[in-house]
Amino acid sequence: MRSLGLMVWWISFLALSISLSASSGDQFTIDGTVLELTDSNFESAISTFDCVFVDFYAPWCGHCKRLNPELDAAAPILAKLKQPIIIAKLNADKYSRLARKLEIDAFPTLMLYNHGVPMEYYGPRKADLLVRYLKKFVAPDVAVLESDSHVKDFVEDAGTSFPVFIGFGLNESLISGLGRKYKKKAWFAVAKDASEDVMVSYDFDKAPALVAQHPAYNEHSVFYGPFEDGFLEEFVKQNFLPLILPINRDTLKLLKEDERKMVLTIVEDETHESMGKLIKALRAAAHANRDLVFGYVGVEQFEEFADSFHADKKAKLPKIVVWDGDEEYYQVSGIETISHEEDHLTQVSRFLEGYREGRTEKKRIKGPSLMGFINSMIGIRSVYIIVFLVAVIMMLRSLGQVEEPARVRTAASDGQATSVLEGETSEGKPRDKED
Repeated sequence: MRSLGLMVWWISFLALSISLSASSGDQFTIDGTVLELTDSNFESAISTFDCVFVDFYAPWCGHCKRLNPELDAAAPILAKLKQPIIIAKLNADKYSRLARKLEIDAFPTLMLYNHGVPMEYYGPRKADLLVRYLKKFVAPDVAVLESDSHVKDFVEDAGTSFPVFIGFGLNESLISGLGRKYKKKAWFAVAKDASEDVMVSYDFDKAPALVAQHPAYNEHSVFYGPFEDGFLEEFVKQNFLPLILPINRDTLKLLKEDERKMVLTIVEDETHESMGKLIKALRAAAHANRDLVFGYVGVEQFEEFADSFHADKKAKLPKIVVWDGDEEYYQVSGIETISHEEDHLTQVSRFLEGYREGRTEKKRIKGPSLMGFINSMIGIRSVYIIVFLVAVIMMLRSLGQVEEPARVRTAASDGQATSVLEGETSEGKPRDKED
């Protein structure tokens, strides 16, 4: 009985020691260096800091090696913020069990843990741009700007990775809820006073007004109200994307949570000098049809995507369709392409009229679902995994032809001997993720 009591005491002591180790032993130092995580201190680090940016890497990964100096440069800047952001890394090749638990299947995989909630990071990787992007997640939901210089500084600090919404003459309470709700998507601010110079710069002529800017696309829109009954939020949601979106692997990620259909124009080369007239026409149409997203893609720039809509270098281009964002698209009868001989805006307007009247032909995209395009990192990753699995199966079949698999002898119910193939397992490394 005494020995049982001692055993209970010893187990309690060990449990307390482990608990103390987790709470006080894993004391992390914020010194501006990249924090090295392991499978034993990972959970502790995520729970200790409000915002942790983790690079899941492999020592043999070339992309990981190129990313290292960028993280080293960004770490001390982010650590000095009023609300620090900790940059950490974990060798997912060494701690493979934890990596599998976290569903890390490509290198590098970058995750932002905000109050313990994970979000995969697809933003820029250069140190200065990385800092600007991550600062968004510890900034106030809505910034209050007291002067013209504050407005200028706010826009410059915001960078180009997110759209910017500034309310002039608006009460902070009107957009504070939107600032909290859409913190991951945009910058929000209210300016108390607006001089005439600011009104000219941001192209609005009266207050109150909400200005939406897309610095990366040099676009802006102005909303004069009404500021209630969901109209304000609808304007914000429609302005997360620019009026005209060039389609590439990065911009497709922006469509992931947008429920609108896209008017997609496919051209041979989006850098050709003739694109100016076409983009001007599409932008004018986009202004009047905010319930749709407008985008364009060049076969030269993104042939794999364009070919999904049966558009290649041999097809008659520009081709215009309405895409549902997934597996289907619509062609308007009699208006499948845009002619260079006729006014572009007139043709686009006729196309939209035909679409809204239902004079369409539904078609299925070529090949598998395009959801992989929208979430491109996951899509590319899945292709690699499938190719890897097929290669493993072919290899196992090849080995099976050379060497007869071992068989386990078992007794059948009728006394006859039967044979069962012994199972094998095979485990492969995650792939080297592209930048």
